[in-house]
Amino acid sequence: MSVPLVEVVRSGFRESVHHGSVALLDADGRDAGCLGEVLAPVSPRSANKPFQALALLRAGFAPLSDADLALSCASHSGEPDHVARVRGLLATYGLTEAALRCPPDLPLFPSARNRVLAAGGGPAAVTMNCSGKHAAMLATCVRNGWPTEDYLSAEHPLTAAVSETIAELTGEQPGPPGVDGCGAPLFTLSLTGLARAYARLVTAPPGSQEARIAHAMRAHPRLVAGTGREDTLLMSAVPGLLCKIGAEGAWALALPDGRVAALKIDDGASRARQPVGVGALRALGVTWTPELAELAEVPVEGGGRRVGSVRLLPGVLS
Repeated sequence: MSVPLVEVVRSGFRESVHHGSVALLDADGRDAGCLGEVLAPVSPRSANKPFQALALLRAGFAPLSDADLALSCASHSGEPDHVARVRGLLATYGLTEAALRCPPDLPLFPSARNRVLAAGGGPAAVTMNCSGKHAAMLATCVRNGWPTEDYLSAEHPLTAAVSETIAELTGEQPGPPGVDGCGAPLFTLSLTGLARAYARLVTAPPGSQEARIAHAMRAHPRLVAGTGREDTLLMSAVPGLLCKIGAEGAWALALPDGRVAALKIDDGASRARQPVGVGALRALGVTWTPELAELAEVPVEGGGRRVGSVRLLPGVLS
């Protein structure tokens, strides 16, 4: 059973409560205070992206820089540098954005979205938050001579490669793939398996492909997410942290020595994710800083001013 994790307090009144589960593992992979149901399958959504990127590297994807590799793991905000880098990655492999099969969308970042609309533009595949991953998938197809038109098919060689990589990293056999919001095949796994996989990325030997992915994401946190986003803020605030959000309230966070947390909010509320993620880091022994204290609560506004917060329930993860 999941457990109550987060309260939403407005003007001193508890307005809502979010339930969920958290897998906490120590540096030896042992239970460090897990909460809720951590062995049942969940959908990590974009928290799976580093594993997908590892499968692409193993299949021959050859990014020209760690920045391009970070983008292949990203749920980016569609800011100008994100979009330019996606186009550049495609061009390196003789492709244009017309090859992308992710659905058209506007940028997530407000000023970038407004700029597109002000110029008379609209939703496009290249500004969709998963376009970096899709560009990397296409690049891998080109490297192998695989068809690009059906690269999202459950029967495509890419899908088999991702499934094999997830099974290896998690120690679990993923079930049949579903379909993610971007159209890519999506595999479910347990929170414990998700945590175990992230631990293997951060503790991989130097020079390995796993270590390269962890390094690239930590070196380019803004490319992984964007201005003001959780992954960017947390990886910038905690030295050596690797983290990646997923839709519907999923998140995985790993420290360099293998201490790791994986979480899922039952109702999918993204507002509840940050307090739990920051609280999990504190429970794992991360040094408390003013930056983390500020990120531990999400403001609740009323009338244009702060009147409350989204925060951990008292005693949770303490």
